[in-house]
Formats: sequence, C-alpha cells, structure tokens
Amino acid sequence: MSSVGLQPDKQVQSRPAGPSRLSGQRPYVLGLLLILLTVALYYPVHTHPYTNYDDNVYVTDNVHVQEGLTNDTLRWAFVTDQAGNWHPLTWLSHALDLQLFGDQAPGRQHLTSLLLHALNAALLCWVLFRATGYAGRSFMVAALFAVHPINVESVAWIAERKTVLSMLFFLLALGAYRWYAEKPKALRYASVAILFACGLMSKPQVITFPFVLLLWDYWPLRRMALPGAQNLPADSSAPALPQRGFLALVAEKLPLFLLAAASAAITMKVQRGSGAVISFDTAPLSIRLSNGIVCYVRYLSKTFWPRGLAPMYPHPGDSLPAWQVYGALLILLTVTMLVVARRSNRYLFVGWFWYLGTLVPMIGLVQVGRQAMADRYAYLPLIGIFIMVCWGLADWASAVKAAPEPRFPGSVQTRLAAWLPEASIVMVLALGFLAHRQITLWASNETLWRHTIQVTPPNYVAEDNLGWVLGKTNRMDEAIVHFRRAAAIHPVDPISTFNIGFYDQQHGDFAAAITEYKRALILTTSTTLKRQTLENMAYAYHDSGRPAEARECLTQASQLEGP
Repeated sequence: MSSVGLQPDKQVQSRPAGPSRLSGQRPYVLGLLLILLTVALYYPVHTHPYTNYDDNVYVTDNVHVQEGLTNDTLRWAFVTDQAGNWHPLTWLSHALDLQLFGDQAPGRQHLTSLLLHALNAALLCWVLFRATGYAGRSFMVAALFAVHPINVESVAWIAERKTVLSMLFFLLALGAYRWYAEKPKALRYASVAILFACGLMSKPQVITFPFVLLLWDYWPLRRMALPGAQNLPADSSAPALPQRGFLALVAEKLPLFLLAAASAAITMKVQRGSGAVISFDTAPLSIRLSNGIVCYVRYLSKTFWPRGLAPMYPHPGDSLPAWQVYGALLILLTVTMLVVARRSNRYLFVGWFWYLGTLVPMIGLVQVGRQAMADRYAYLPLIGIFIMVCWGLADWASAVKAAPEPRFPGSVQTRLAAWLPEASIVMVLALGFLAHRQITLWASNETLWRHTIQVTPPNYVAEDNLGWVLGKTNRMDEAIVHFRRAAAIHPVDPISTFNIGFYDQQHGDFAAAITEYKRALILTTSTTLKRQTLENMAYAYHDSGRPAEARECLTQASQLEGP
C-alpha cells in the first residue's frame, strides 16, 4: 500500500531506445483503483434530482434534447446558441441519455457524468505515467483530481456534463500527443487534432490545449531543445524523444491554434447572440482584471482549504478592496518568480503556468454571466497545482533520503519524509470525506441553495432559486421572503420581480401584480420569461375587469418567437 503514496517511487524500467512501451501491470491496477475509488465516492448522486439551475435548459425543458437522437436534434445541436455556448457534442450526449434512459431518469444521467469523471481520473493517471514513468506520483495527482471537493460541482450537476466530457477528450488528445511525439506522422497528428476538436465541441474551456502542449514539450516530454539542457534527468525511465527548437514546436501546432481560434470566434458569436456577454460599459476592464487577479488566489485558497464551496459566487463589481487586489497580485508574482528561478524543477514551471494559462478563458476578462468565479472552472486548471504538489513533495522526500546521515538520526525532516506515503493516503481520505459532505448538499435543491446563501451572502441568484423551490412545494409565504431579498440585493433582477408579481396576483392585489409584471418585461431579455409574464398579466387584467388589456397581452405573448 505504501507504494501508492507521495514517495520517491522506483520508476518502471523501459527499453533504452526507440518508442518503447513502459512495462508492468501496475499502472492498469492503479487506474482500476482510481475508477473504483471515484465510483464509490460519487455513487450517491444516482439518487439526486435535477437541479433547478440550468438543468431545465439542458434537459427537462429542452424540446430538442427530449426527442433523443433524431436527425432534427443532430442538426439543431450544431447550429443552436441556446445556453450561450456552442457545444454540439454536449447536447448530443444529453440526447443520448434520454434516448437510453428516458426523461424521468436523472439518476442515470448523474451516473453518466460520474463514469466520465472516473474515466478522466484513470486517464489522467495513464497520461502522466506514460509521459514521466512515475506510477506513484501520477496516481496521486489523479487521486487528488478524483476526490477533491472543488470538482464535486462538475460531477453532481447534470448541466455540467460539458465539463467532464470536454476533459475526457482533452486527456485523450494529450495522450495521443505523446504517441505522436514518439514517431511524428500525419495520422497520429490527425488523431490529436480530432480529439481536440471533439473537446472544443463539448466545451470551449479546453481552448488552451495548444499552449498546454508547449508546456508538455518542456516537461515531461522534454522535446524542447534548450541550450545547455540535458534531454532527460539521470533517473528518468521515460524514453527520450526527438528534440526540436521552440519555434519549430510552435509551428508544429499551428493547425491546433487555428482550431482554437475558430472555436473562440464561434463562442464569442454565440455568446453575444444569446445576450450572455456582459458589456464593458457594465463591467469595465479594470473591474475584470481586479476580480481575475483576486480569483486566481481564491481558487488556490479553495484548493488547499476547500470550504464554503457553492455553485454561484456573486461578482463583487467595483467593491473589491485595493489591498485584496494588490495582495493577490503580490502572491501571484512571488510564486511566478520562484518557479522561474527553480528551472531545474521543470514540473514547478509547467504546473504553475498550466494553472495560470488554462484558467485564462474562465477568469472573467470576457465576462459571461454575473458570477465572479465558479468551482467548475477549476476542473482543468487545478491539475497543474496537483502536479506541483505531488512531484514537489516526492522530490523533497527523495532529497531527504539521499542526504548524508544527519548528526541526530530520526530528525523531524527525516521522519516526515519516511511517513509521506502514509500521509498522502490520509490526505486523499480527508479530501474524500469533505467531498462526500459536498455531494450531500446536491441531494436536495433546498439544501443546496440554503447552503449557498449561507456561504456566499448576499447572493440574489441563490435567493431566487431557493424561492422557486419553496414556491414549487406550495410554500409561497416562505418563498416571497427570498424573492424580496433578491430584489433588494439586485433591483434590476427580472426573476424576483416576476415572482413578486405572481405572489401579489395570488393574493388578489392585481394592480400591484400588473405593476411588477410591467417592470419584469422591461428588465428581462428572456423570450420565455416575457411570454410567461404577458400570460400572467393577461389573467391579472381579466380578473380586475379589464378584458381589452387582457386580450392585448395574450396577442403579444403569441407573437413572441422561440421555445
């Protein structure tokens, strides 16, 4: 058991030359162990309901997905801008679920996301092992990825199928790139490009893949020819790969950069067309940069202290204190200088810039929605931090054990190094326990939103969603409290405005209801909400003895296009 932890594990020996295959069954056993560990941890999600936040957009109210895998659904998936993203493979994966399981089976759809996450963990272990030759370290990176509580959101939320699906293709493409690097051929390169394209068609979060490959060339593949640098460290068991200059490696990836650029252009067009992009008038660049800098550090804090996790973190706007921004910037610059200075430990450089680089598309420079950050955005970037931690601790333990016998045997440092494998297992179990607690929050919409309100106040989105849950269970007197809180937090929120009007209408105050409905029509850009508001307003006019206005509202509702 001790061979699995963060220790200076012996690497599996390989043939001395050529594109050799690392021998031994150990990686496959570790991959199976990761799958079993992940499934055991996340299996309770099969009893969870749909979440009342985007699951309706992706599944329950989506007429195209509800049809299953039909020709119409296939065509629609490649042209729609629904949900503000172009991700046809994600739409088709949801349609396949409904084709196989039916629309009343959220448990099985949860299990699909769980199995994808388990496969991702096993693939991550395999990709790292193939590239580095280190089985134990690769396992630990993958284990942290599998059980870390910050990744619960991506697995327990059906609407986030796009995150786990895009990661599957990202890791397959990264593995295929190692295969290509052994013997560069057009067919092998095409496999990398096709898998990358599939990842982009699942979620454009993987758009930084070509930049990741340049980091991967630097370490662990060491394909990047650097003056005075040796190709492999003395103890490496991974076979040496042909080296190329930096510009040649960049040129090699031009087709992948073109794919990324095409995906970026499509994504921007779709997001602008759906109204999801926040204008610079509403959120100036200075606010975006300040929030992005602080969020880089907030993600790190939640990595090492995973508490207060939630599906929605409200954007602070211009209310961030200057000391937070400058403090976060100082931390980022300090770590960057340290990893650049430690060039002998290439994994530190790669892990840190993996984290910084892969988070760029989600850091809010292009602001989509009202959130400051999201746990799901860390699904890919935190792999870089896990690499830094696991390789760093293992190298430290190796250095301690290789050092001359200390004057006082049994020193604290020596004992810590000796106990590192056991400590790593304890760390995985502790994170698993925290992840289990986080998973239970997703077992109920009411529990999820009450927790979110508790850890992220003031949060008008969480107040709206909790009010909706309470209203659906005929607890409108409780729900209206949360709708009014949402309206107080965000006065231009059309959802709370509509629901306050609905409450007034239920209680016979038709004049107040009509006033709120008129305001909701001004505030919303959603065709669905406009239609529902007009229909409710028609009933309010009718019940207050104004049939002409009621007919006019119904006429306007019928003229609205869209689902």
